[in-house]
Amino acid sequence: HLPGTSEEEAPPLQQSFMIPKKEINVVSDMAKWKRSQAYADYMGFILTLNEGVRGKKLSCEHKVSEAIEKLLALLNTLDRWIDETPPVDQPSRFGNKAFRTWYARLDQQAEKLVATVLPKQLAAAAPEVAVYLKESVGNSTRIDYGTGHEAAFAAFLCCLCKLGVLRLDDQLAIVFRVFNRYLEVMRKLQKTYRMEPAGSQGVWGLDDFQFLPFIWGSSQLIDHPHLEPRHFVDEKVVNENHKDFMFLECILFITEMKTGPFAEHSNQLWNISAVPSWSKVNQGLIRMYKAE
Repeated sequence: HLPGTSEEEAPPLQQSFMIPKKEINVVSDMAKWKRSQAYADYMGFILTLNEGVRGKKLSCEHKVSEAIEKLLALLNTLDRWIDETPPVDQPSRFGNKAFRTWYARLDQQAEKLVATVLPKQLAAAAPEVAVYLKESVGNSTRIDYGTGHEAAFAAFLCCLCKLGVLRLDDQLAIVFRVFNRYLEVMRKLQKTYRMEPAGSQGVWGLDDFQFLPFIWGSSQLIDHPHLEPRHFVDEKVVNENHKDFMFLECILFITEMKTGPFAEHSNQLWNISAVPSWSKVNQGLIRMYKAE
């Protein structure tokens, strides 16, 4: 289940909030993290959504609650700020410094933005939850973005579930509306400010920037009547189906951003296209995600 949500259970009123601080500093901290309730909540959240979107298109019917609408409005604000902060002229092609201006605005206003999503009685949670939002858009010093930032956005949504702001029946909208909109805004940031991939394993990584849409996107394709993993390297298939499936939308973005043979610039994905079924792809990606 989504952490903190069962249909009849209201969130406990006596909650205390704190500003999150970095807890994983040395290798041995990793074992502590993997045993923690936070890890169980986070992975449970990812896997619950993975089951929820199984076999469903982005265009399928789903409920859009007021909380979902407010989250979309928040993301639209971030998108609008990109338009208001054009890239600056600078000698280096990558890492446009205008990103720092854009980020400073988020840094100043994150708590206010988060407060718009929370009900009045949970206003005290804003400073804690806002940290995850700020961490989810990339690093303003290095002007880079990677799967750790993406994980912060998933943690942000997980916090909203634990608070009872997002409910069990918001599952599809969390992925298909909110997370999908988040991806659009991140792609715009990556393109506009030519952000570097953070902690990228280069050709050995799955993708320069994202991971979760490949997991949830492969789940969407499980038991599809005719699309098989081998088809996602076919440009025509991608062009015809990307609006329905997150996985194909990711492939489209890669092919827009990179030149040369797909097998060379995206070797891991090329290998995945040889896996016989989407459920095998999905299971493999979950294992890879846990390891990463």
